[in-house]
Amino acid sequence: MSVLGSVTRRVGRYRWFAATVRLLVPVDRAVGRLTRGRVVALGLVPSLVITTTGRKSGRPRSNPLLYVPDGDGYVVVGSNWGQAHQPAWSLNLLADPRAEVDVKGHRIPVRAEVATGAERDRLWRLLVDEWPAYEAYVARAGGREIRIFRLVPDEGRGTDDPNGSDQPR
Repeated sequence: MSVLGSVTRRVGRYRWFAATVRLLVPVDRAVGRLTRGRVVALGLVPSLVITTTGRKSGRPRSNPLLYVPDGDGYVVVGSNWGQAHQPAWSLNLLADPRAEVDVKGHRIPVRAEVATGAERDRLWRLLVDEWPAYEAYVARAGGREIRIFRLVPDEGRGTDDPNGSDQPR
């Protein structure tokens, strides 16, 4: 891990950090689009860009998220930097669990599964190991449930390989 990545993980729990980074999300989205998901979160933490379908608009909505790998899937958390409300992307996934992720330049169709019980506990440990600030976000979230999603590749929908051809997975 880089020195900057280590520092970022240490300061990630502070409110000022979360507020500052939230302001940079539009820039991060643009960089993610321009690099086709190769560079997200300035490369400081493992990140992907998720594209959900807006539950009200029906339009595609893209958001950069930290993730941890889990088998063939990706685990993401609706922490919303510890804010009291759920992030819109998580509400979109509840309305329509089909999404796409850009991971290291690969576009992958996925289906979101909400983690519960022992599975949620296991995935939470993976997430906190990667980003310890999630513990602080829980304290700041005002008692709301922070959702954890496992994004599983949707084999029937095909993928976008780095060369741009659509291949079934």
